[in-house]
Amino acid sequence: MSESSEKAHHPGEIVPQPGIYACDCGQGHGYSTDVKGHRFPPLHEACRGSGWKLKAATSHPGP
Repeated sequence: MSESSEKAHHPGEIVPQPGIYACDCGQGHGYSTDVKGHRFPPLHEACRGSGWKLKAATSHPGP
């Protein structure tokens, strides 16, 4: 597994790899599909997590 799939990325950071990301709170909400080079969105206001973790890589190209 790559480093980016193990590390939580914080809202506002640049997406390092295209894929489907979920918040790291473990509640299974807050999925975000992001494109490499975009910035991570804010977490859901009810979320107690601290960042986004890669759940599934995609092949969507970056900007």
